[in-house]
Amino acid sequence: MIIKQRCYPRIGLVGNPSDGYFGKTISFLFKDFSAEVTLYESPELEIIPNRRDHSVFRSIAHLAEDVKTFGYYGGIRLLKATIKKFYEYCQSTGLDLHDKNFTMRYQTDIPHQVGLAGSSAIVTAAFRALCAFYGVDIAKPVLANLVLSVEKDELGITAGLQDRVVQVYGGMVYMDFDRALMESRGYGHYEPMDPALLPPLYLAYDARAAERSEVFHNNIRERFNRGEPAVVEAMRFWADLTDRVREMLLAGEGERIGPLLDANFDKRREIYRISERNLRMVETARAVGASAKFSGSGGAIVGTYADDAMFAALEAAFRPMEVKVLKPTIL
Repeated sequence: MIIKQRCYPRIGLVGNPSDGYFGKTISFLFKDFSAEVTLYESPELEIIPNRRDHSVFRSIAHLAEDVKTFGYYGGIRLLKATIKKFYEYCQSTGLDLHDKNFTMRYQTDIPHQVGLAGSSAIVTAAFRALCAFYGVDIAKPVLANLVLSVEKDELGITAGLQDRVVQVYGGMVYMDFDRALMESRGYGHYEPMDPALLPPLYLAYDARAAERSEVFHNNIRERFNRGEPAVVEAMRFWADLTDRVREMLLAGEGERIGPLLDANFDKRREIYRISERNLRMVETARAVGASAKFSGSGGAIVGTYADDAMFAALEAAFRPMEVKVLKPTIL
């Protein structure tokens, strides 16, 4: 039996990065890229490396470029941590696992470190493959928490629940990470929404503008925990924006959300360090009349555009910057 599980990248429409700070967000998945995990029974438990896990290089320049693109660690650590966390969850909940071994491999074409949740897509697909192999059923909110714990607790990656929730639930999801809910039951209120409510959206990304989440989020957690007014107010501001965007979408007024997406980024700029290349992407999109905000932690932006002529203008404006632009195929 060969098990294949696929997971897609996500776009943070509004509210991010408040998901890690008892805020609210709306995110959706799109299928122009994907991460796939394959699992099949084998005599020994084996994890097969992907191309980003290799240790043979054409030259010293090739090694330097590879590290710049993929970092010092590939996807093997994600799979190892997922398998360990899955096993520990089953042990702690009294789930008996059969004694068969397996081989696991992964492949992904999700652009790396541009804020599209490529790492959590691999972890989510791996969890689903393990559940299928062992016949284990994990409730969606619990699974989202487990995916987060793989990255946050096992690997020390700065992350919030937003990516994991939408990748587990699929489609588009409104998420309220209310403090009382999070502290009492460990997860928030997750409400699936109809992606057909969305207006025309573009995605632009530049791998050279990528930043790891832990770099981008710098000291915001410390500032939030000590109650710095500007940071606390920003989280409330993003939560309010999310509710306003949700209301517009449900009212069939999706074409009006552009200014709110702009406001999302403008507030982020007040309390975060934004690299010059990331800032230029936003300013370039806005110069042709589109709205723009980060999809995640930088490297990719999302926004609304009026018509095909404006989309063509986006493509023309970004071409000299070698920034790729697409109309995301929304699940």
